[in-house]
Amino acid sequence: MALPLMPKATAVWLVENTALTFEQVADFCGLHPLEVQAIADGEVAVGIVGLDPVANSQVTRADIVRCEANPDARLRLIVTDLPQSNAKSKGARYTPVSKRQDRPDAIAWIIKHHPELSDAGISKLIGTTKPTIQSVRDKTHWNASNIKPRNPVTLGMCSEADLEKAIALCGRSRSHHDIAAEQQQQQQNDE
Repeated sequence: MALPLMPKATAVWLVENTALTFEQVADFCGLHPLEVQAIADGEVAVGIVGLDPVANSQVTRADIVRCEANPDARLRLIVTDLPQSNAKSKGARYTPVSKRQDRPDAIAWIIKHHPELSDAGISKLIGTTKPTIQSVRDKTHWNASNIKPRNPVTLGMCSEADLEKAIALCGRSRSHHDIAAEQQQQQQNDE
């Protein structure tokens, strides 16, 4: 069952601004009727500011009036058909200090097993810089003698899904690049 946004704050507003029964408020907010009664008595949720479910388009004013008239009626949450974004915005990838020494090992593994990945793709996947990638590739890294290629997934640097996605995206961009190069070669041959 879907619950309103911030159920306790919604319950506070409904108790203060409507004539709904405790059972109706509890059923709508997913709380126990005794908890709603404690909210009304001022024992619970003392510092919580009420949240108007009508202003937030979670219930209509007509539905509240209908339920106030009939104690057996129940409020219905308005379910919107707008898509909800589950993905959080991707910011800079943070690597804990304890895992930073594992970055060159992960870079070496990716270079060895997936050479098709670009430096930008590796940088985004692991959260490192292009100069670090280049120094690992050229074996000029300050710790090059101790670098052992290790899977970044097992090191906790990225998830398996992220790695597969980066490889798939790289494959697609490479195939588009290869097609464009072939078309250019074909045009040169035709001339």
